[in-house]
Amino acid sequence: MFLQTELAHVIELFQLPFMQRALIGGMLTGIVGGILGSFTVLRQLSFFSDALGHSALLGISIGFLLGLNPSLVLLPFAVAFALAVSYLLEHTRLWTDALLNIISSSSMAIAIITLSFVGQYKGGLNNLLFGDILAVQQLDLVLSSLLLIVCIMFIGLTLRTQMLLTVDESLAISRGVSVSTHRMVFIVLLSLVVAISIKAIGVLLVSAFVVIPACAARLLSRTFTNYLLVSVGLGALSAVFGMVISAWFNLPSGPSIVATQLAIFLTAMVIIKREQGTGNREQGNPHT
Repeated sequence: MFLQTELAHVIELFQLPFMQRALIGGMLTGIVGGILGSFTVLRQLSFFSDALGHSALLGISIGFLLGLNPSLVLLPFAVAFALAVSYLLEHTRLWTDALLNIISSSSMAIAIITLSFVGQYKGGLNNLLFGDILAVQQLDLVLSSLLLIVCIMFIGLTLRTQMLLTVDESLAISRGVSVSTHRMVFIVLLSLVVAISIKAIGVLLVSAFVVIPACAARLLSRTFTNYLLVSVGLGALSAVFGMVISAWFNLPSGPSIVATQLAIFLTAMVIIKREQGTGNREQGNPHT
């Protein structure tokens, strides 16, 4: 009886417009995160997305300080930041992880200082850090939809090139592929994905939102196409289940989604472990 009552309450919640916007927004960001996250993991750009997420707080603080919509400020800021980081990575002798650590830490420090001059941030800093998918508005859905269309077109039209760049960059160069151009476009798209996902997932968790579904898909897939599709599916599925868990137990939405992704990843590890154990037993048994 209690379970039925709680389930009815959750169903009733998802009939509300703001919950429906949150669910659609979660699915859109989950799908686009899965698309780019699959390449991000294989290209070892996970820490880059983490640095983008942390530094996005600076873009948000600038928006607050100027009295503008943070979502509109964050998108051009993310693109400019991604281009600047790419330039520094190519023109400095520092190790990539060290440079990204410096940039992300200093950006967050400057952002906190900037926010100290804005009175309205004090009530919403927790939402900025950990996300509030219930705050997703119609504009966010439109931007997410447009970004999803752009990502699908870019990956669809350049899939073979992206696969070649991911697997063997030297071979791609020998075949005349403009590596720098493709890398720049990909990084810009990744920065936009991170920027749009900030409101739902939060500054501190957005990197996990991009990386974890792709890692789980990597464990479960044997071909690149399957890997890409599974990553997209897990990204959307985790967003939906995370939203349901958040509504059911009255938990923060961003952490609930990431915790769901972690559960999916751990499940994938168990599945692979069992398959490997079964394969080893079959190889060791001469009668099988």
